[in-house]
Amino acid sequence: MTDETPTAPTTDETTPTDTDPTTRRSTVRDEYGSIASTDCDCCGTDDTTIEADETASDRARSIGYDATDLEGTPDDANLGLGCGNPIAISNLEVGETVLDLGSGGGFDCFLAAREVGPEGRAIGVDMTPEMLEKARANARESDLENVEFRLGEIEHLPVADGTIDAIISNCVVNLSPEKPRVLAEAFRVLRPGGRLAISDLVATEPLPDEVRENPEAVTACVGGAATIDEMDRWLDDAGFVDVSITIEGEWTDDLPIVSARIEARKPEAE
Repeated sequence: MTDETPTAPTTDETTPTDTDPTTRRSTVRDEYGSIASTDCDCCGTDDTTIEADETASDRARSIGYDATDLEGTPDDANLGLGCGNPIAISNLEVGETVLDLGSGGGFDCFLAAREVGPEGRAIGVDMTPEMLEKARANARESDLENVEFRLGEIEHLPVADGTIDAIISNCVVNLSPEKPRVLAEAFRVLRPGGRLAISDLVATEPLPDEVRENPEAVTACVGGAATIDEMDRWLDDAGFVDVSITIEGEWTDDLPIVSARIEARKPEAE
């Protein structure tokens, strides 16, 4: 992806920095609300917009989706915002209930709904009202009756304890200012034996403060990237077992950011 993702923005004397979780979350919500409202084929801020001659479908193919995936979902569901294909690693089975953290326009949710079939259920959670409106409109246009979208923050999931078989997410956890809480919530809602299968961006070494605290870098999905060691520790602290973090490829030329598959499992009940 190094040819497709321009360098992350850097700070100067006039660039605001912000470490407050509430304000940072609001910044992310505003940015992705704008993306949903303008129907742009972009990933993050103007500094990380995909190339002009590259469509959201092109981006999806470049990160692991195929033509069947694109043809089987509503046209407006794929916004070109992902960094991998969590469906490919989730091993979904017919009849399961799957939860998508930060579901956006609903692309992965629709794919998951087809995988689990009419006997199963796909639930998307997103904190951005504009994204939720888009996803629900896409659902009305689809032929799927086993998919739904809920407004909520991934740090405070509107989902009951122990009701989910599999959790997916695509380049969203990095946007959260409270990642350990996200993982704790994921653990809470999973059934015993349930699994986590997400695609996200992680850092191979700590990022400099001027990147981590730059709102534009955060909304571009790089400023908030946790290190691999941090992610591994937080998953362990949340109670997950069989943790696996697999690097898939470099994401930027100038920062130690990589795309990764992050997999883990909630232990079976004793």
